[in-house]
Amino acid sequence: MAYEVTATRKRPRSFEELTGQEFVVETLKKSLKSGQLAQAFLFSGSRGVGKTSMARILAKSLNCEKGPTAEPCGVCSQCQEIARGASLDVIEIDGASNTSVNDVREIKDEVLFAPSNSKYKVYIIDEVHMLSNSAFNALLKTIEEPPPYVVFIFATTELHKVPATIKSRCQQYHFRLIDVEVIKSKLLEAAGEQKLQVDEEALYWIAKESTGSMRDAYTLFDQIAAFSDGVISLEKIREKLGLVGLDQMNQIVDALALGQAREAVLACDEILASGVSVEQFIMDLAEYFRSLLFFLHNIDRESLLGFHPDRFSAATRTGFSPAQVEKALELLLALYRTVRYSLNQRYELELLMSRLARLKEYSSNSELVTRLEALKASLASGWTAEGSSVPPDDEKKKY
Repeated sequence: MAYEVTATRKRPRSFEELTGQEFVVETLKKSLKSGQLAQAFLFSGSRGVGKTSMARILAKSLNCEKGPTAEPCGVCSQCQEIARGASLDVIEIDGASNTSVNDVREIKDEVLFAPSNSKYKVYIIDEVHMLSNSAFNALLKTIEEPPPYVVFIFATTELHKVPATIKSRCQQYHFRLIDVEVIKSKLLEAAGEQKLQVDEEALYWIAKESTGSMRDAYTLFDQIAAFSDGVISLEKIREKLGLVGLDQMNQIVDALALGQAREAVLACDEILASGVSVEQFIMDLAEYFRSLLFFLHNIDRESLLGFHPDRFSAATRTGFSPAQVEKALELLLALYRTVRYSLNQRYELELLMSRLARLKEYSSNSELVTRLEALKASLASGWTAEGSSVPPDDEKKKY
């Protein structure tokens, strides 16, 4: 049997399997149960959060032999054909490849014909924002007053590019980014199915790197599983993908907290010599300071940090003020934006490490104002203690 990637194998096939989009699921299920269905839907959201999967599930719900139903059987001929992508009445169109008005005219001609062996003819147009303005205009009348047996489902990652005239004719559903904990649980389930030994921290790292996309998480999981030899651990991930380990980062930031620029630059040199790119190092260091900022605000959720809080150095967790950590993050993010245009990326990074070693000397404007106010109050109290609430004119001139 041919190998099937995890993202395809684990694609949701029913409303219950679609995790992280409870609002969309409940709304559509209630619409199906009540029979109050729109004839055009617009699904928007980031990549890999379930838009196309939801469109296929909705198509099955409409054309199931028991349907329209909120619980398609998945075993009838209609459900099986839609699952295989072989249904003649569920037409999936790539909006990026069919952008012209002529492509839309073909759809307008096709909708005049009733479905061949289903209750509904369903058009799923992915990346609909890629259609041209003339193509959108050609669609307007069709989606506003389609035949009763036609349903349009549009999916887009860039809702702002869809004209308001199209939005006003559709029921809109926004798909949220999937929570890290939910992604981690699905990855653990996939690892169990493949009989892989997994490290909790490795799963948290994969879930965090996917930035809310289930498909991205599965794709990264497959890549890591390919070189893991049956055991997925954070150390293997960092070794193979060229990432900076947390212990190394603790060592560097400890040196920065003590103002030891030499030790920090030498540790940085050792990491770069191991094959870690300058951009990756900057990203990892920025992520570390982000975690320090969370600690200073009493946030220690492992799903946000990516590691157990005890893995971070105790000295660095209290070694900087919030303003100093914010300044470090500002410098790191600015360097990441500009380093790709640098004549020498390494020089830029070493310059930043030298500046971060003096981070303890940094004070924000509000802190400086507070110190000046305290100094002013101290001087005023000194004059009061000597019996005069206001210094003499000749003493005023000194200050």
